[in-house]
Amino acid sequence: MAKIVESTPQRMVLQSGSTTLTLDKTAGKATMQRKLLFWNLKPMETPLAEVANFEVDAGVDRASGIEVCNTMLVTRAGAAWALPAADKKDAEATAVAMRGFLGLG
Repeated sequence: MAKIVESTPQRMVLQSGSTTLTLDKTAGKATMQRKLLFWNLKPMETPLAEVANFEVDAGVDRASGIEVCNTMLVTRAGAAWALPAADKKDAEATAVAMRGFLGLG
């Protein structure tokens, strides 16, 4: 489940498992930090002005038949970052919180 670790008027930090998404209005950028086993992967960054929307991506795992949901940060260029969610309801709540923080509707 994505959890809001920090929420101020200038900064929002969300964490889901070993993935952390930081939206920082002061720095003007979004940063996603991921971990693979014990190693931190290179952080991904994009300017907040490039963030077009936050959407919910739902798919079904073929092997188990379980629905897998992510909250997606979508850029104007079409790139997307996935923040894992526990279920569709969690993904939707996270997307609404992030849209509200950036004033995207």
